[in-house]
Amino acid sequence: MATKPTASRPPSLTEAMISLVSLVIGIGVSIYFFGLSPHLPMLWGVLVASIVALRCNFTWTEVQDSMVAGITHALSSIIILMIVGILIGLWILGGVVPTLVYYGLQVFSPAIFLPACAIICAVASTATGTSWGTTGTIGVALMGVGAGLGVPLPMVAGAVLSGAYFGDKLSPLSDTTNLAPAMVGVDLYTHIRHMLPGTIISFGLALLGYALVGMAYGTQGGDTARVEAILDTLTATFTIHPILILPPVLVMVISFRKVPAIPGIAVGALAGLAAAMIFQGASYETAMNAAFSGPSIETGNADVDALLSRGGLESMLYTISLIIVAMMFGGVMQGTGQIQVIANRILRLANSTGSLVLTTALTAIGSNFLLCDQYMSLVMTGRMYAPAYRERGLAPENLSRVTEDAGTVVDPLVPWGSGGAYQTATLGVPTIFYAPFAFFCWISPLVTILFGYTGWSMKPLAETEAAPVAARA
Repeated sequence: MATKPTASRPPSLTEAMISLVSLVIGIGVSIYFFGLSPHLPMLWGVLVASIVALRCNFTWTEVQDSMVAGITHALSSIIILMIVGILIGLWILGGVVPTLVYYGLQVFSPAIFLPACAIICAVASTATGTSWGTTGTIGVALMGVGAGLGVPLPMVAGAVLSGAYFGDKLSPLSDTTNLAPAMVGVDLYTHIRHMLPGTIISFGLALLGYALVGMAYGTQGGDTARVEAILDTLTATFTIHPILILPPVLVMVISFRKVPAIPGIAVGALAGLAAAMIFQGASYETAMNAAFSGPSIETGNADVDALLSRGGLESMLYTISLIIVAMMFGGVMQGTGQIQVIANRILRLANSTGSLVLTTALTAIGSNFLLCDQYMSLVMTGRMYAPAYRERGLAPENLSRVTEDAGTVVDPLVPWGSGGAYQTATLGVPTIFYAPFAFFCWISPLVTILFGYTGWSMKPLAETEAAPVAARA
């Protein structure tokens, strides 16, 4: 007679914390003391989390399925990452990025550049609904302009990300803007309207910060000789023409017409291929090599060479492997209930509206660091805290706002998460260097927590039609 398998049990807080602490210590020691890549420490975290799950009587098949589910959740992001790498390589070879840099250096000054970066990317991301698409296209060009103007690249990357994530959390075309209200049963436009006050305040403070920082560089006047050298090198190396601005415009138009990100960015890559062959005279073989390995630019100008020798699918493989490992860990933690145990214990500390909002925000932020993905953060936080907000008499749009304010915008600040890894690979600046200058991304959670403690803009449940909204969702 076969033995009946023992049913799995929920992990204890101690067991769940073992998985968490092993990951944090492993990554911290490896990166900060030895300068190693985070891949192997993340795999160590996967191993420990799996052992904890087996101890809780989960079968290996269940643990493995959790890993696969986590990776599957990130596959669309991985595909976008590969196509963006191809797009960057072809846009550089095709003269698209050099053209944008050339005209940008003539239009911008260091004093206004950082606020302009944030505003341009905010408009683009709101129109297209994608932060990744914005940084992978407009953001790449702005990084080049900033380098030419002598503005430190971590500051430029921070301003680009502030604008990009403004639209990511506010645009009705954004997947996170749709996901957050869906998790708590709120109408999309009710959710957007409720986010507006905090988003505008946060972005306004970010722009003020960039204006103050920009003033410091404006008084220096920029390095005009360096800018002139870059302009001369670009015109000597590439065919510069206004028509080469069309590929990024095409990507924005396609995205604005609600075409999904993958085909939209792919069309932009094809436009870059056409530009390389028609305007720069590149052969098909040269273009394909640039799409895979990135173009190798040797102009004799170190600034131009450093700026344009990047991109290609191959340049994204490090990031892709990191995302896969990170999602394995997040999948095990989510699938075996370990992250829920930790979050439930945190929820016990919420004994007021302010502390509930603080707890929600910290859970959304912590989920980004542990589950390595903003979508999983939004799903878990929204589902977990919906009953607590109802019990406290708070409208569900308060919860959807907090999850966006803390879950969506923190995504690029996690070095080993999908967002942080992608932005580092795309913008060419390590997460730890640009994070202090991504003002909007860390001001937004602070503002939403302040709203919770002051009660401002915290809508009572009685003012909403909760039942009909929930039914529509």
